[in-house]
Amino acid sequence: MCADTPDYKDTLTLPETDFPMRAGLPKREPEWLERWERIGIYDRLREKTGRVPFVLHDGPPYANGHLHIGHALNKVLKDMVVRSQQMMGKDSRYVPGWDCHGLPIEWKIEEQYRAKGLNKDDVPINELRGECRKFAEGWVDIQREEFKRLGVTGNWADPYKTMDFNSEAVIAEEFMKFVMNASLYRGSKPVMWSPVEKTALAEAEIEYHDHQSHTVWVKFKITRDNAFVGSDLGQVTQSATDLPGAHVVIWTTTPWTIPQNRAVCFNETISYGLYRVTATPDECWAAKDDLYLMANALAEVTFTKARLEAGSWEKVRDVSADELSGLILAHPLHGAEGANGEWDYDVPMLPGDHVTADAGTGFVHTAPSHGADDYIIGVKHGLKMTHNIGEESEFLPHVPLFAGARVFDQKGKEKDA
Repeated sequence: MCADTPDYKDTLTLPETDFPMRAGLPKREPEWLERWERIGIYDRLREKTGRVPFVLHDGPPYANGHLHIGHALNKVLKDMVVRSQQMMGKDSRYVPGWDCHGLPIEWKIEEQYRAKGLNKDDVPINELRGECRKFAEGWVDIQREEFKRLGVTGNWADPYKTMDFNSEAVIAEEFMKFVMNASLYRGSKPVMWSPVEKTALAEAEIEYHDHQSHTVWVKFKITRDNAFVGSDLGQVTQSATDLPGAHVVIWTTTPWTIPQNRAVCFNETISYGLYRVTATPDECWAAKDDLYLMANALAEVTFTKARLEAGSWEKVRDVSADELSGLILAHPLHGAEGANGEWDYDVPMLPGDHVTADAGTGFVHTAPSHGADDYIIGVKHGLKMTHNIGEESEFLPHVPLFAGARVFDQKGKEKDA
């Protein structure tokens, strides 16, 4: 460098501060947080009166474990909203809270019981709830300190907790308002259920994995066509068509729901046909001259699954949606020996947009107590809900033939149902 070359650093005008050259955040951040708590920063922000209030209603986390990255993202973003509103002149309050009820906490206590060789069902309910309350209280304290460490400003000294007796009283009080104004009713609705934990599950708690299901093809005999109804006494007369005596074929991956069947659904946009079996080889699951209704696009694969050879069936004619909508079927267990008439009821054919021709037969077995689509159809058409399955996924004692059979065991493995 030449002697007359200036040192450009000396030509810069920079602010003079006491800031250290290194940020030293791991050391300094706790000092800032301690100072904010010492001076009561949250309460001091409340001192100026007359500000327009801004309240962020924060969905509370479960009090059941250390914070993770999801908590950090959730709370830091909300803290940015609260702080920005305060800086814009509002009285921006943040009251943290915790959800102290439900499966995540009960499951932790159940794990502790199992480690001791105890069964949750053998523990008095008040003792179980006391254990859950104690467990949640401990994690509230831990999570509170961890949230503070994230720098979130709020009323940490006085949070809300769902297990506070006052909160529970308010919940009960609000619930009773629905009772008193007749908004409350009791109904049935299928829910995600865990036979392992014996509790309902939120859809967000469900993880789906590839699973090879049991499948079954089931035929429903057509007993009559309600399109032909006598006008005098409302008595059903025998249809002049060729459909009564034929069978509607369904395909399902949940065979254990057949005892709960209340209807069969079809799609008005799918092309259906009536088919006759003309010949049967050995070990075939159909009989010569049997008549079957199914979607035209799925007839060949269905007959193949029934072990029929090519050319051993023929299409009789197309069947319209209007014809289908008037059909009444018999439950496949109609008249079963030892069933005491449990399934001796009519099974209607009903239209449903959820039915597709992607697989199966184009007809969908419908059990309104199992599955969202089935439930919607059941409510729309007033189908009877069944209550045949217990909390351990077992058929209840009142169900003929199947009482005690289980869908899954306590380890989630398929059983005899």
